[in-house]
Amino acid sequence: MRCAPQQLPRLLQDGLAPIYLLFGDEPFQLGEAADLIRRSARERGFNERICLEQTAQFDWSSLAGEAGSLSLFAERRLIELRISSDGIGREGADAIRDYCKRISDDLLLLILAPKMDWKSLKLKWVQLIDSRGMILQSRQLQGRHLLYWLRQRLVDRGFQPTAEALALLAERVEGNLLAADQEIAKLGLLCESGPLGAKALLSAVHDSARYDLFDLTDAALAGDRARVSKIARGLAAEGAAEPLVLWVLAREIRKLCAVSFALNQSQNVAAVLQAHQVSESRRNSVLTAAKRYSLPFLWSLLERCAEADLAIKGHMQANPWMLLTRIAEDLAHPPVSAGGYP
Repeated sequence: MRCAPQQLPRLLQDGLAPIYLLFGDEPFQLGEAADLIRRSARERGFNERICLEQTAQFDWSSLAGEAGSLSLFAERRLIELRISSDGIGREGADAIRDYCKRISDDLLLLILAPKMDWKSLKLKWVQLIDSRGMILQSRQLQGRHLLYWLRQRLVDRGFQPTAEALALLAERVEGNLLAADQEIAKLGLLCESGPLGAKALLSAVHDSARYDLFDLTDAALAGDRARVSKIARGLAAEGAAEPLVLWVLAREIRKLCAVSFALNQSQNVAAVLQAHQVSESRRNSVLTAAKRYSLPFLWSLLERCAEADLAIKGHMQANPWMLLTRIAEDLAHPPVSAGGYP
């Protein structure tokens, strides 16, 4: 059975499944779901918890050994299996399948895994858990899903947030659910319960956004100059390494130059995208950006990257972050005087 994180509390009230598989790329929801299952297990008499951590030397027979051993301390036991990012291999898959064939009312298996793709979900051991237990995936929350999550958290704290307050909080935390939870907890201490407007929220929260280097180029390709400026300020404040920021920008611009040249020469664009290892999910944005700007303008951005490199190395009197920010901003939306549009 599949379930979403928000469905788990209600399902746990109805009873425990014998096996849980939790995975995903959003750690806060994943941790909360695991805590809910542990708490529910304790309430139902699963008082002993055994943790198995998959490492390079992990012995998969230990899973069967723990499942078959007698406990001196508790009749019911929770076995927690933490899977590494390298996968479980054939031996691990066989061990989990064997466990699923001998389910016991006195045992509960909680499997914590990293992000899994759609191919992994079709593996036999995963499908067996799907038929006999419960699978929960935690995803990064964005847009209306993030707003709904924030609203529920605030309501649980006794607040009645306005749409403006929700939008402001979402912008502040940038999908960082741990930071959002901390800010909402702080609001519970600093503000009276009841209606919550943007002004009250703004005075109580801090900007907890955390940016990845590639967020900068993604925002630039999307043409969002304002977001580029904000991300650049965030990276600078967090002490991101200037050479790495330059590398990400120059790499993206060189890629756009190659695609733009192929378009102008009526060459095989798909081959160029593949040569530059552009993923399927990013191909549309790269193509759109390459068509948006002239090739001479993209070349001029590369020249400015060389200037930023000199500034970073101390061979040029200029502020590296100012140069990097302007390159990224112009990649998102060049000034009219730059002649960036074809």
